[in-house]
Amino acid sequence: MDEFFRVSQCNLAKEMWEVLEVTHEGTDDVKRARKHSVIQEYELFRMQSEESIANMHKWFTHIVHHLTGLGKVFDKEELNIKVLKFLDRSWQP
Repeated sequence: MDEFFRVSQCNLAKEMWEVLEVTHEGTDDVKRARKHSVIQEYELFRMQSEESIANMHKWFTHIVHHLTGLGKVFDKEELNIKVLKFLDRSWQP
């Protein structure tokens, strides 16, 4: 029902699309700020002590999916090195 009220005042389909796009994805400034925030989160990513591999992988995948959705492209090698580099000391050989 909220969606209907947002677009009910629009005369053209393009206007409706733009209203819904800004509502759900945000403006370009919001997208840029979100992307910078998630990039910083990616750069500061570390496995916490006592954290399980499953939880660490889940969180890392969550961050990568957000960045991919915002247009960042990753090489598989880059992602693998990132994970291996920041494993907790208990996982180091």
